[in-house]
Amino acid sequence: MDFDLSDEQRLLRDSVERLLGDTYDFETRQRVLREPDGFSRTAWRAYAELGLLGLPFAEEDGGFGGGAVETMIVAEAFGRALALEPFFATVVLGGGVLRHGADGEMRAALIPQITSGEWLLALAHSERQARYDLADVETRARKDDGGFIIDGEKSLVLHGDVADRLIVSVRLSGGPRDERGLALFLVDANAAGVSRRGYRTVDGLRAAEVTFSNVRVGADAAIGEAGAAFPIIARVADEAIAFLAAEAVGAMSAMHELTVDYLKTRKQFGVPIGSFQALQHRAADMLIALEQARSMAMFATMMTDEPDARERRKAMAAAKVQIGRSGRIVGQGAVQLHGGIGMTMEYKVGHYFKRMTAIDALFGDADHHLGLLAASGGLDAA
Repeated sequence: MDFDLSDEQRLLRDSVERLLGDTYDFETRQRVLREPDGFSRTAWRAYAELGLLGLPFAEEDGGFGGGAVETMIVAEAFGRALALEPFFATVVLGGGVLRHGADGEMRAALIPQITSGEWLLALAHSERQARYDLADVETRARKDDGGFIIDGEKSLVLHGDVADRLIVSVRLSGGPRDERGLALFLVDANAAGVSRRGYRTVDGLRAAEVTFSNVRVGADAAIGEAGAAFPIIARVADEAIAFLAAEAVGAMSAMHELTVDYLKTRKQFGVPIGSFQALQHRAADMLIALEQARSMAMFATMMTDEPDARERRKAMAAAKVQIGRSGRIVGQGAVQLHGGIGMTMEYKVGHYFKRMTAIDALFGDADHHLGLLAASGGLDAA
């Protein structure tokens, strides 16, 4: 199988890396972190001008018709740069729901708002009691006067405090963990009854706790068939895992490069510490873990278009297991080989490790997905 990028894909990679190289250095990132939104609106506009915000959307919907590989390229570049902008929340999660769930009329009306950079989206799905169960939804919606009234609470809504629109998962019928009876609604983030409490996550990005109290939406706010939203949620979660895997590879690559450079320049007993065989072995272990993660990230990317939901889910679980394990090996190695400086807020390695920790937890950590993979019989059936 040919894993080489096409000329167009290489051009995309070079363009994104050039843009992020011009946008981000460590000092700039630290300054942007302290801004109220937690990201750069200027950078967001630049992403729109380059076409990144329309990359995965079909051309007939106002996008650029990119595929999973193009999204992987952007994700890896974001990981290397430790980008702070809400691309994952708006384009991958919110945009993914629209791509897979909305009808043509809704896509035509909403997607240009995303590709132009005018709207930020957030997927309000996770709840405190749910852990990693995608079907565990207690937020309710009841019919009322031709529309719906939403009541409930959502937790860890990525970039939910700055979003213009929220895509909210609700339960119309069934028990708390029933895959049937779920629906998705597009809600104005400033609508009456919506309250948001924003905060910074461990990796420096933004999230929010969102409460819905008698929030009224029209029937036209429903995305897809009301009561049959779980397959959409599961599909978007799989694509999110593939994106996070590629982003993790970018972050691990940067950590490994920083560590090797440090081993070459830091001296002890009059010689570079990279001349010590034990440290060379540790750096080699980091490289092996990185390449294992890269292979699984590519596998996850190829499997995003798999029509069999069960096989796709198994592939994503396997990728998440390897990304979590590799992230721990590379992250711990980077911090420990740097010594004390690796733990400081003034040095980049620790920030990469924090992002890797957050990636491991999002949509299920390595242990959770290892359990899912074991329960499903593994990647290859006996």
